[in-house]
Parts: sequence; structure tokens; C-alpha cells
Amino acid sequence: MRPQLLPLAVTGLLAAVGCLFAASPTLHTFRKQSLEKFYWSEGAAFGDLNRDGKPDAIYGPYWFEGPDFTRRHEIYAPAKTTTVKEKDGSSRTFAGWHGGMGNANGYSNDNFFAFVHDLDGDGWNDVLTYGLPHTPAYLYLNPGPRGGHWARHTVLDEVDNESPTFTDLDGDGKPEIVCVNGGNFGYASPDWKNPTAKWKFTPISTGGTWQRYTHGLGVGDMNGDGRLDVLFKDGWFEQPVKREPGVTWRLHKHFFAPGGAQMFAYDVNGDGLADVITSLAAHGWGFAWYEQLREKDAHGTPTFKPHIIMNREPSENRYGVTFSEIHAVELVDVDGDGLKDIVTGKCFWAHGPAGTAIAAPDANAPAVLYWFKLVRLPGGGVDWVPNLIDDDSGVGRQIGLGDVNGDGRPDVIIGNKKGAFVFVNEARAVSPAEWARAQPKVLFPDAEKNNLTARDVITHTKRLTPATKSGAPTEPATKKAK
Repeated sequence: MRPQLLPLAVTGLLAAVGCLFAASPTLHTFRKQSLEKFYWSEGAAFGDLNRDGKPDAIYGPYWFEGPDFTRRHEIYAPAKTTTVKEKDGSSRTFAGWHGGMGNANGYSNDNFFAFVHDLDGDGWNDVLTYGLPHTPAYLYLNPGPRGGHWARHTVLDEVDNESPTFTDLDGDGKPEIVCVNGGNFGYASPDWKNPTAKWKFTPISTGGTWQRYTHGLGVGDMNGDGRLDVLFKDGWFEQPVKREPGVTWRLHKHFFAPGGAQMFAYDVNGDGLADVITSLAAHGWGFAWYEQLREKDAHGTPTFKPHIIMNREPSENRYGVTFSEIHAVELVDVDGDGLKDIVTGKCFWAHGPAGTAIAAPDANAPAVLYWFKLVRLPGGGVDWVPNLIDDDSGVGRQIGLGDVNGDGRPDVIIGNKKGAFVFVNEARAVSPAEWARAQPKVLFPDAEKNNLTARDVITHTKRLTPATKSGAPTEPATKKAK
């Protein structure tokens, strides 16, 4: 099954749904720029590294000077090369790791995520990276005007979970690594007087049962108390009023997904309660938002109503859109209407190309990148209008956001097995008629009534079995809730 491709990203500025335009509607399109064709990382980021006031692009061992990204510099030596054998017996060697240039599954082991922050306080932004789960977090110190390769420091020996982040979890104005370590959720903080030393990990859970490849993680205020909580696929940890050593955070259990990606707490429908936005299976199908209800269960935990935005079948999305491998998600106001929209896409060859032992379903379908416009409807309903940004890039494990040209609109950077790409958000005023022609058509108005919930059926990556190990083909596993 291949994804349903729609016209390039579009939207209009409406006074209200169903009403006349208060001003000329606006179409949003994204101008694509390719930075690198080799596979160095599953993520990329923006950040000002040379103190010129303009965001630069960071991907793997490189940074590219903004705003045009034509001058490339090395953070560390791009020493990795890969050699592949072709069916005719010949071989070829290329820079980087197995990816779109190769013919098998592989990973950029030491670099999946990049974050930009001045960690040593010298006025120059540094780069923090995480790699494949269970590998270290590295801090690369910006050498400033001296130039040359950046000094690397291991600040956390193991970063687990497939969507770790770097954000100010505890409200002290400084970011922490939020991840799984030693089998527990928690956060790692530096000694800000000595940030290159090993960072202290503070667990917020007990039991040590969450394995390194656990999918799904987010940070947000779930209960409106002003403190950030930690979301994961099976619930959320409530941050206490006082954080004390050895005291775990209260776990609110709720099944959100078998295993997704970045998760978000956001008031989707405008009722004042934080809802949850998540992909369902990063190596399968599905995307959903969970509406927080005012009713609570016997343990005082809020209850939720699931709304499946997209699943395996076109008929499960109002616009017929479906694609697999949603392994990176961001939430940002793309069109400036005051509501946050979803940016996501297909993770290109997340587990390799079709035909490899653990390839995800529909692995060779077009690597699409979308934004889904949030529209609040009368009566409390919502719609997520899909807008195609590109069909030959997709996502990796991280989506980077920034404003590369100072126009106030969020731009996107992608790093994955196809390389690295910048997408500049451009807008132009059009007539109402042109705007209407550009809108995607509703094909299945009753999609939400017909679709399956996360517990009903999710198609996952095939698991290694004796048959797959011997090369025999197998069907994707269909998993039903008990």
C-alpha cells in the first residue's frame, strides 16, 4: 500500500470555519533545499553556532552556515565509510552509514539526535547529541573563533528510549536530558560549573523495567498545575510539588500507544484540558489524539477518549491519507493562526528497505513529509487537514524547527537515511477561489466512525523468526488487544 499523495501544503486564514474570509486567504508552501545526500544521523537541528544572529543547520558531523546553508564546517571528522556489494558481484564505497545510498539496514550508531545550547556559558552555542538507544550522550564544545574540530565529552553513558529529548523539565530555566536510563524514566542534569563532567541521572520511576528500545516519550503539563510531566506510551508521570532525592513521581496509567515517537500534551479542542497527541506504532501504522475528559477513574487519573487521525487504511482518514513508520513528530503553529499543527512523515527505511528481515510494512513507499492543520469545529470537534510538504525526504527520529530567514514562520530541518533537507515555510496571499481549489478533498467524512482504535489492531515491524532468518518471506504481524 502506498501513501495517498495530496497537493502541496496549503491553508487559509479564516475568520471562523464555514464563514467568509476576513482577509485574503494565504497558501503555505515549503521550499526544499538539500544539504547532504549521505546518511550521518537520524535527526537535525537549527541553532546559531557562529554568533551572527542567524540559525545554522546541524546534521551529523557537519554544521552549515545560515541562512543559505552553502558553507559547510566539520564538528568532528566524518570518518565513517560503508562498502556494499551489488547483485552483479561488484562493490562500491560511499561516505557515512548504510542508508538510501546502500541496500541493507543500518544505523548511524553515534548520532540520532542533536540539540543546541550554550552549556559551558562562554557565549557560544554547543551541540549535544544522542545516538542509537543505549549509546552515550556526547557534548561537543564550540571552539568559537579558534575553529577546528570540537572537543567531545561523554556526559551520560547510556541514553535509552527512542524519543529522548532535551528540555527544561524541572522549571529551573536550564534544560535536562529526559530519557530512560538503567531501566527507569528520569532526567540527567549537568553540574553547570563543570558541564563536561558526567551528568547526574535522577530517576522518576522505580522497577527498572523499561528496556532501551521503549518507544514514545514527551514532556508537558497534563493536569494544569504549572509543572511539566513526563508522558510515555502507557501513561504519564506527574511531577510532584517538591522534587526530593529518591522520591518517585506518581504514575498515571493509561494506554496511549503500542510504541510511538515524540508525544505532546496540548489542548487540541480548546476545552481547557491537556490532550495527548501521539503516533501509534513507529514501525507500523497509526496516529491519534486522546481527548482528556473531566471524568476520572477510581484512582483519580483522568480518562481519555481516543480519536484516530490516521491508520492503515485510507478509509480511516477523512482525506484518505495513510503512511507507515511515523517515528518523528513535532507540534508547531505552521500558519500563524494561533493553533499548533502537527508536522510528521514517514521515517525512511526505519528498519531498512523492503525485503530485509525486520523491514516495516510499506517500507519502500514514498518518504512523505506532511503538516496537519488543526481546525477547531463548532460543537467542540476538530479536524486535522493534511498538507503534503514533500514526497522524497520523509523524517528520521527527530524533526528540527527554527526560523531561518526571520519572517516569523517556522521552518523545518530533516535528517535521515536520505541525508539532510531544509524546508522553508513560504506564504502568499491568494483569492478565496484559488484557496478553495488548493484544499484537499474530504473523501471519507465518517472516517472516525469506521476506524480501529490503537488497541484493536496495529501492524508492527516483522520480528525475526526462523523463517525470516532463513530468508523466507513473512507477512507483517497483526496484533490485536486481548
